[in-house]
Formats: sequence, C-alpha cells, structure tokens
Amino acid sequence: MTEEELAALPYRPCAGIMLANRDGKIFVGQRTDNQNSPWADCWQMPQGGVDKGEDPQAAAHRELFEETGIPPELATILAVSEREHFYDLPDDLLGKIWGGKYRGQRQHWFLMRFVGDDSAIRIDTKDPEFRAWQWVDAGRLTELIVPFKKEIYRSLLKEFSALI
Repeated sequence: MTEEELAALPYRPCAGIMLANRDGKIFVGQRTDNQNSPWADCWQMPQGGVDKGEDPQAAAHRELFEETGIPPELATILAVSEREHFYDLPDDLLGKIWGGKYRGQRQHWFLMRFVGDDSAIRIDTKDPEFRAWQWVDAGRLTELIVPFKKEIYRSLLKEFSALI
C-alpha cells in the first residue's frame, strides 16, 4: 500500500475494559500473538472489535467474556469514557493486522468492577488471546503497555481514577 492509501484507512471500532477488582487493582494480560515481537513483555487491558450493528457496551461484555471467561454478571459497569480514544498502529504493523483494513482503533472504554472470585477468570478460552494475566496497581499501567497505547491509558487513569 502507498502512504496515501495507508493514511486513508479508517479506524477499527473497538471496546476496551478497565477491569478493577475489589482492591482497586486492574486486570492486565499478556497477548498470545506477540511472543516474538519487541512487545513480548508488555501487558494490556481487555479490548476488542465492535461488530457491525453491535452496541459498544454489549461488545465490551462480549470481549471480556471471550478474553477472560468473565460473564457479564461478574463485571459491573461503573463508568463509560467521556469520549472515544484513538490510536494509530506503528509503521511495522500498519497494513498487516486486521486484514490490513485499519490504521488503528477508535475505542469506547468501560470501567468495570469485578465482583467474582479469581477462579472465575479463565484465559484458556476457545480462542485464547492472553497467555498470562495479573492484577496490578493502576499506577503501573502506563509502564506495562505498548508505547503506542500509553497516552490512552494515561487519559483513562485520569478519567476513571476516582472510581477505581
């Protein structure tokens, strides 16, 4: 693809979940698909695409279940981000992932409270996206995430910090 074609690509609709436990720690997972990349040691919060015609809130609960096994009744929505958040893929991924159809993501974020026991978390799902998971202090999120998503995580922490 030419630079002009890449720049004209749309953003992929996405829902992201900042899942906080009762102790105020945040769920993060290590992706299965980046083990041989420079970001193999990075962690992220659950997120995924919003299907055509799907409500972002429904997508958030679906993605959370698909990635962690956590059903909607164990994740109470506390807040929704005031605006969509956008990020661009780095050059080495642009045109390669998501079938080369998107330049990055436009994300609706949801702060959810996990009200279950850790035994309900099952990353060994049908199509695993995470190879490991942990609860971390919210203040560590920006040091754990891939560089191209840091600004989004900073913004979410600022917006959701009072409720975490």
